[in-house]
Amino acid sequence: MTTQTDRTEHGIRDFEIRPVAGHTGAEIHGVDLAAPLDDTVVAAIRAALLRWKVLFFRDQRLDHAGHVALARRFGTPVRLGRRGGASPKDVPEVETTADRLELGGRFGMEHEEWLRRRRHSLLRGWHCDHGARIDPPAATILRAETVPPYGGDTTWSNLAAAYAGLSRPVREFVDGLRAEHRLGVGYQPRPGDDAYLRHLLDHQVATEHPLVRVHPESGERLLYVNGYYVEQISDVSRAESAALLDMLLEQAVRPEYTVRFRWEPGSVAFWDNRATIHLAPGDTAHLGHPRVMHRVMLAGEVPVGVDGRPSTPLTGTEPGRW
Repeated sequence: MTTQTDRTEHGIRDFEIRPVAGHTGAEIHGVDLAAPLDDTVVAAIRAALLRWKVLFFRDQRLDHAGHVALARRFGTPVRLGRRGGASPKDVPEVETTADRLELGGRFGMEHEEWLRRRRHSLLRGWHCDHGARIDPPAATILRAETVPPYGGDTTWSNLAAAYAGLSRPVREFVDGLRAEHRLGVGYQPRPGDDAYLRHLLDHQVATEHPLVRVHPESGERLLYVNGYYVEQISDVSRAESAALLDMLLEQAVRPEYTVRFRWEPGSVAFWDNRATIHLAPGDTAHLGHPRVMHRVMLAGEVPVGVDGRPSTPLTGTEPGRW
C-alpha cells in the first residue's frame, strides 16, 4: 500500500508508487508520460525501476514519437537494423510486436508451429530481450495499443531476488560460473529441409556471460539465466550443466519472485532488462482478437561478473552494433 511517504520522499505532487507483488513490480500513478518529464520525475522513476525492476503505467497516450522521447530521458534508444512490416518505417527505434506474426511465414511455417518449435518446454519462453548479444538492452519500454478483452498477460521475474533466495553455499558456487547464451537454443527442427534452421546457422549470435551478473547501477547480484538463450554452463559436462540449469531456472521463476500484468489499451511497462526475465503470453492465438504492442529498447552495457570479468563475444555480436 502506498503511503504519503512515497509521495513526499521524491518531493513530487501526486506521484505515487504502488507495489504490486512482494518482490517485483509497481504501478506508478500521477505521471503523464506524454508530457515533458522534469529531472525530478525522471530520477524518481529511475529509483523506482531499480527497486521494483518493472514499472506499470495506466491510461497513457503515447504515440511513436512520444514513446521515443520518453525512452531518451532514460538512455539511448536502440535502432534495429531489421524490423517487420508492422513496425513504423519512419521511426526506427520502435518495433511493433505484431512483426512476430510474420516470422514463421518467412520460413514456411504457420506462426503457431514456429512458436511451438522454439518454446517446447515450460521454461523455454522465459527470456531477457536479446540475451545472446554481448550487450543486451539495459531496459525495455513496451506500450499497448490494442489488446484482447481477456488473456495476453505478461509475467516478469526478479533475478536479484532469485539470487538472494539461493542458499549461501550455492550462491558462492554459482558466483564463479559462466554460461553460453545463443540465439535459437532448443529449437526443434522440422523433418527434411528447415529454412529457419538454416537461418540460425547462417546468422549465429552467441556470447559467454557470467552466470551471476553484477548490476552496474545498484551493485546487486543477479542470477543471469533464462530458458530461451542459455545453452550450456561453461567448463562443466553436459550432464552437469543440464542438472544445474534445471535447478537455477526453476529458482529464477519461482512464483514469489514474479509479477503478472493485465494489459489495457494505453498501458505501459518499463522494465530493467538486466535484472529481470519475462514470459510473453501464449493464450491469445485462439481468441481471434488482435494484440498490437510497441517497444523501444535502451542500449545496454557488457555484463560483468562477480570476479570483475566482462562477458565474451563468441560469434555474431559486437558492442553497440545492431
